[in-house]
Amino acid sequence: MTPLAADPLGEFGDLLRRPDGQIDLGRAALAIARIEYPDLQAEPWLARLDDLAERSGAGALKGRRAFDRLRAFLFEEEGFRGNGEEYYDPRNTFLNDVLTRRLGIPITLSVVTMEVGRRVGLAIEGVGLPAHFVVTAPVDGGDVVVDPFGGGREINRREAEAIVARAVGRPVKLTEAHFARATRSGIVARMLNNLKGVYAQRQEWGKALAVIDRLLVIQTGDAALLRERSAALVRLHRTMASRN
Repeated sequence: MTPLAADPLGEFGDLLRRPDGQIDLGRAALAIARIEYPDLQAEPWLARLDDLAERSGAGALKGRRAFDRLRAFLFEEEGFRGNGEEYYDPRNTFLNDVLTRRLGIPITLSVVTMEVGRRVGLAIEGVGLPAHFVVTAPVDGGDVVVDPFGGGREINRREAEAIVARAVGRPVKLTEAHFARATRSGIVARMLNNLKGVYAQRQEWGKALAVIDRLLVIQTGDAALLRERSAALVRLHRTMASRN
């Protein structure tokens, strides 16, 4: 078992400061979880992804059959599903919790799909729609889009527009640009932004500060993030003073 890094923020930086295609998305997601679980080891959870891939049987298939087998395995047999009842539970963002509870939000369920898919040879990528996240894969000469939060069902553009419209509360017209593949660093940043909002809502300013510090690794020098960091520090100090 690999020893825990003495500097979790430095470890996070090591994972993210590399060419995007070399970012290990599973490890990066688990590094986010160390904000909540400082003693979390990555290897046991990466092994769970390996196990899911092996048990899926998708690696022995090709093309559409492999993709459909993976979807059936994850969302029907293993029971991964969207946590619509407690959407803002921070556990929905932590990969270890998602793997344990089989519950998540769109982006973490997408990460599970992408990471298990990668292990069976499927080139599944993330797509960051407005207020929603899905995955896409080239299958039998065309790209298919799948909604992991919606039980892994395949969706077309009109269905994607309906999902986004429900999320934002108004009609939305999606263009081809909305279906651009998300970068790995962009996926990590989106996970962090989700978590930042959850911690701010809960007034857990120390953890919100840890999230912002990690966002600054990706968006170095971002003025808005630096202002948020200052505000979080002030709120943290006020909270600590009120307890004393």
